[in-house]
Amino acid sequence: MVQHYLSELDLEPAETREVLELARTLKMERGHAFRDTLRGKHIALYFEKPSVRTRVSFTVGVQELGGQVVELSATNTKLGKGEHVEDFASVIGRYAHALVARVFDQSALHAMSRYAGIPVINALSDDRHPCQALADVLTIFERKGRIEGLKVVFVGEGNNVATSTGLLAASLGAQFVVASPSGYGLRGDRLAEAKGMSGSIAQTSDVVAAAQGADVLYTDTWISMGQEAETAERRKIFAEYRLDTRLLDEAASDVIVMHCLPAVRGEEIDRDLMYGKHSAIWQQAENRLHVQKALLCRLLG
Repeated sequence: MVQHYLSELDLEPAETREVLELARTLKMERGHAFRDTLRGKHIALYFEKPSVRTRVSFTVGVQELGGQVVELSATNTKLGKGEHVEDFASVIGRYAHALVARVFDQSALHAMSRYAGIPVINALSDDRHPCQALADVLTIFERKGRIEGLKVVFVGEGNNVATSTGLLAASLGAQFVVASPSGYGLRGDRLAEAKGMSGSIAQTSDVVAAAQGADVLYTDTWISMGQEAETAERRKIFAEYRLDTRLLDEAASDVIVMHCLPAVRGEEIDRDLMYGKHSAIWQQAENRLHVQKALLCRLLG
């Protein structure tokens, strides 16, 4: 049976832990472990949105596992410009061994998974960013030694990153708090997904209270792709939701600071925090490579 990774909850918590353990092995033994796992296999990368970290980490990761990458985009295909997603997926599934896709609409990923007949991996949609969530959780494990019982605070909009990292962290026992301006928090159905998990997700508009005792402070850009027309308005709305020393002083003394990048310094985060002793941002970015390699090994190895 073909297994996909469209959501951070497509793996059970125990399976997620296995992927994270494999990622740690791949990181420690980079260049030596699992070099032939994808030998003879071709991985299609499809991007509707710009990408730096995702494109490079998947390309390098596939090559380090012995595979080959075929890169596609909205500009060099006719997907959405005459070719239906079902037809695209049906063809790619006969050429490649897995499809990694960065899209706007989550429904496109579900259509690809139905018709491709090969594993489909969500490399970001407007709804979810599960590969980022894996890297985030691995980073927290590395820096804290655990995730159970930790207070992880996401400052900013309840977007795709907050959704995926929040649900994955909660499924592994963390207390995840989203601090957002009124009307910009997590959707109600996302909060409902956390019911019954070993951890929890809470939401508040009081960013200072949320930061109190935080083990992790996490933020993302105020203006995501496709929201550029709202820039001036969003800067006003989110002005109080900036990671700075004010929030750092409320958190635990050994708090780590995270950002999924790209960052706008002086808006959602101060430059000093990005490069300060609490920052885990560059470790977090590096871990995209290792968790994605582990995920590919699980789905194709």
